Amino acid sequence: MSTQTDSAEPNTSARLTTLEEQVGQLIEENNQLQDRIGELESTTKEQQEQISDLEKENNRLEAIVDAAVKKATTNLDRISELQARELEKGAHLQTETVNEHELEVQGDRLEKLTKDDGQTYFRLPESADPLDNGSVSLSYGDLLPIQQLARMDDEMLQSTANALPIRLAAKLWQSRTDSSVGDNPWDIGGKGIKEYVKASDLKHWIRRQEPGTSEAYAKKLVSRVIDAILDLSKHRVAIRKRNERKNGLEYTERRLILPSDADIPGETTSSSDTDTDSLKTADVLG
Repeated sequence: MSTQTDSAEPNTSARLTTLEEQVGQLIEENNQLQDRIGELESTTKEQQEQISDLEKENNRLEAIVDAAVKKATTNLDRISELQARELEKGAHLQTETVNEHELEVQGDRLEKLTKDDGQTYFRLPESADPLDNGSVSLSYGDLLPIQQLARMDDEMLQSTANALPIRLAAKLWQSRTDSSVGDNPWDIGGKGIKEYVKASDLKHWIRRQEPGTSEAYAKKLVSRVIDAILDLSKHRVAIRKRNERKNGLEYTERRLILPSDADIPGETTSSSDTDTDSLKTADVLG
């Protein structure tokens, strides 16, 4: 009996040692799992915070987008309103800049036409260019004051401008742009100058326009007309002095010049006559 008991004790001790080792391993694995769980929980918390930040940023961006859309819609409405007003004032607008379905114009009709620049424009039916030129797309209000005055007949000019220098300035501008006027004191310029008129030639021109004007008074009018045309052209023209020689004597004379790069509405392409047959009506939209 004692022999069997003694032999069983080592087996029991070995099993206990094995179990203890296994328990130790399980404890170690459990600790590793706990550490891993802690890491995952920390990572999850960071990710949740990131998600919260992203949601806040997304909400902020959505608010910005909504505000931008509302502003864009408002701006489009304003643009459509401004375009409608310009069309009703006689403007021609490039079709690519106009959403014709959003415009509310008199008669609810737009005419599409192709000009000599190859571009297609919208206008109200039978709404001609303010400069009678197929190459521009302006409303009357886009013209310089001097251009507006130059388009008036004598009666309208007289009622609009009660000052003689202003009326003469308008006629002087008309003489360079309207070949039917006939009496044109402007000369073709050289480098950097499109056209010019000498003060002496302007004096003689004034006396032809206002018969009976004395030479002394015409000389005074030259300065006043020059001042008027500078102001009414918004200083698109300028004054230059140049040395002249006559009868062997040298003297300095003023010139009223139009620079080649002057920003004159309707004269941005060419000063040559435009063939009005090149202005073609494409169709009318109702």
